Amino acid sequence: MRRNPRYDILFEPVRIGPVTTRNRFFQVPHASSTGYQLPNIRAGLRSIRAEGGWGVVCTGYCSIHPSSDGAPHRYSRLWDDEDVRNLSLMTDAVHEHGALAGVELYYGSSQGRNLYTRETVLSPSGIPVNTTSGVPLNHSRAMDKKDIKSLRGWQIDAAKRAKRAGFDIIYVYCGMRFGPYQFLSRHTNHRSDEYGGSLENRVRLLREMIEDTKNAVGDTCAVAVRFSTDELMGPLGMQWEDEGMAALELVGELPDLWDLKTFGESDSSNSRYSEEGYQEPYVTNAKTLTSKPVVGVGRFTSPDSMVSQISRGVLDLIGAARPSIADPFLPNKVESGREDEIRECIGCNICYTCFHENVPIRCTQNPTMGEEWRRGWHPEKIAPKTSEDSVLVVGGGPAGLEAARALGQRGYSVILAEAGNELGGRLLAESKLPGLSPWIRVRDWRVDQINRLPNVEVYLDSQLDENHILEFAFPHVVLATGSTWSTALADRRNASFPIEPVANILTPDDIFGGTQISGTVLIYDYDHYYMAGCLAERLVGDGLSVIYVTPADRVSSWSEFTHDQWNTQKTLMELGCQIFTGHYVPAFDGEAVTTECKYTGRQSAISVDHLLVVGTRTPNLGLHEQLLVRGSELKDAGVNSLSRIGDCDVPGAVVHAVYSGHRCAREFDEELASSNLPAVERAQLF
Repeated sequence: MRRNPRYDILFEPVRIGPVTTRNRFFQVPHASSTGYQLPNIRAGLRSIRAEGGWGVVCTGYCSIHPSSDGAPHRYSRLWDDEDVRNLSLMTDAVHEHGALAGVELYYGSSQGRNLYTRETVLSPSGIPVNTTSGVPLNHSRAMDKKDIKSLRGWQIDAAKRAKRAGFDIIYVYCGMRFGPYQFLSRHTNHRSDEYGGSLENRVRLLREMIEDTKNAVGDTCAVAVRFSTDELMGPLGMQWEDEGMAALELVGELPDLWDLKTFGESDSSNSRYSEEGYQEPYVTNAKTLTSKPVVGVGRFTSPDSMVSQISRGVLDLIGAARPSIADPFLPNKVESGREDEIRECIGCNICYTCFHENVPIRCTQNPTMGEEWRRGWHPEKIAPKTSEDSVLVVGGGPAGLEAARALGQRGYSVILAEAGNELGGRLLAESKLPGLSPWIRVRDWRVDQINRLPNVEVYLDSQLDENHILEFAFPHVVLATGSTWSTALADRRNASFPIEPVANILTPDDIFGGTQISGTVLIYDYDHYYMAGCLAERLVGDGLSVIYVTPADRVSSWSEFTHDQWNTQKTLMELGCQIFTGHYVPAFDGEAVTTECKYTGRQSAISVDHLLVVGTRTPNLGLHEQLLVRGSELKDAGVNSLSRIGDCDVPGAVVHAVYSGHRCAREFDEELASSNLPAVERAQLF
């Protein structure tokens, strides 16, 4: 197939200083939780983007000196020549597929804590160190002129190492309240010397670091600046329409490329609170301030949106982190006229959580992400079938859909049986919650792929029991029957316990099933993810009075990892929900909910019409248990394997279900011992 001519502009080469990118697809720097500790995994996941057609592929943040370590997070670094060898694995892999390699040189200042190196934290004005991760409060040391000279030298040394490592684009990182940005912002720069006061003075260090970097490597490498245009804090932070634009204009012609993004509570916002292209207001007019190429982000998933931004002169290059994670082959699919096959990012931000949890990056849409090297998984390729056996998959939720799709891609004859009249499982209900409509893409992409496979048949309204399984006698049976929300409560140990059922105790399944409720509902959230917050928002919209109770100290506490906790709590407060954090619910008698402060043990009674428990889920094991009872009959009938995947194995997030289904398809005909996988990767493998 040939690409649609309206997308031709996306494949124009762009000159960036002394180098040229083959197209306008730019995988911007983003954390992958691989860093110097996992060089092969890092090289594997970055090289896949290059293979998929991205013109530029960048690292995540790369520390330039031990006084800026990112511990406990896994980060890249260029402290010495050993790090050059480490990062060369990535650049070689990226260059093999014809892409440019970029490195984001990083100096954290007070945003770093130096937990590993125990080096003194340096900042423009000795401000407190970031304590959002629970690190005991301490201060940074105000930099003197010698420290500033040292910082410039560290940038130069790291840039030279980056050049030796094979990078084509080398960044000066002036964003996210890191080093140069702290000098730039009047909120973190309280100096009275030539590096403080006026904007011209505060931009001085950035100017010097750009010039230093260009002098060090600019003959063959492009020099880019990543700049946070707005801190999304109004007058409490940098604002694009104020000093953001003014600062860019002062040094607009110095670098070879501007990489623009925001920073703050709504930066990297997920789909619950931001639409595609949501950062455009914060880069508007950038092209009037510089003649150099501009790359920007905004969770672009549609090539039409990309074309719009370029055609209107907003951007020169389409920056992407999350869309490149969800579909590393997005550019190639557009180029080959297969844009309808793009595996679109759903904006769930599971990828973002991996940075906080210090594990290689994961993706709900792309279960191969992070497993390119360790397991040898490719997002577009899969080993062909090894037998003529057929497979029955029971359940058309995210796990069952992915298993059926991937088994079908391998060439197996697959029957997918769904009890309901529509595929999607939990996604059907959850995607109707406020802000979650993009999540249906998990279903839609897989259904579309299945429809293209002649060897996969789908049967709806097919409630199977053990007798059907025996009758059909498929050689392989995969159960993906999902899970059910429980009414169990949680105690101080975060252990769940059942309570006597009453008519007005509910679970999310009751809400999804259309149970009619009215009056006041108390939501008890010890799931700590998106579900309780979304349900609260929906119920308020339905006219109910909502009380939210959680043992955590914040609303939807785990959602901090997905970068939407702040917005969730803000939304519920603005909606008028009563919020009780730090409280358990030990009892409910049908009329009053007992709450207990986790700190004092004091109990209170709250009269409500309904208690909605958002806590644990129970696997739907009925069919599995029925089949196990008749194990000998199954064998006699010719059923050689019985497995369960997704929530009916272990309830989890959608990302876990999709991964479970994919792994089942990859390994179902293999004898793969876990000991054959590299449990630990050594940083030095040369």
